[in-house]
Amino acid sequence: MNRDPRSTPSEDEAVWCPRVTVATIVPRDGRFLLVEEDVRGQILLNQPAGHLDPGESLVSAAVRETLEETGWEVVPTALVLVQQWLNPRLDRQFVRFTFAAEPVLHHPERPLDAGILRTHWLRRSQIGAAAARLRSPMVLDSIDAWLGGQRLPLSALQSLLPAPTVAA
Repeated sequence: MNRDPRSTPSEDEAVWCPRVTVATIVPRDGRFLLVEEDVRGQILLNQPAGHLDPGESLVSAAVRETLEETGWEVVPTALVLVQQWLNPRLDRQFVRFTFAAEPVLHHPERPLDAGILRTHWLRRSQIGAAAARLRSPMVLDSIDAWLGGQRLPLSALQSLLPAPTVAA
């Protein structure tokens, strides 16, 4: 559908849009980096994940969210999965881009995002055993996709956004 360039902001706002999120699968020595977080009073497990910010590429968002939630700098290596999910409790729909990344450098002194209680390195079996505490079914599904060898090159994503400017 082509958008009329003369459309008003109110017309643009009337178009429904899902929430776009990113997540990162960070494997190390047979374990995966997860966060334990307080979500509306529930203590849940999730991959480092969060919302795409305005003007941010998907890959940059995944790197940023991983650092903010875990204190780990990572280098993305692949796009693993794009998932669409309806959160039945909140009646919100998400489109989630899940990346694989290698851990590079940990900053243990870095404060974690609000709501993040701690990080864990867990085996697939431990994550499966904690399925009732996962923030969404996307967590285990994406790990299983990664374990099954599912990978797309990062070049499958193209950002046509302007290059970020460096503040003087």
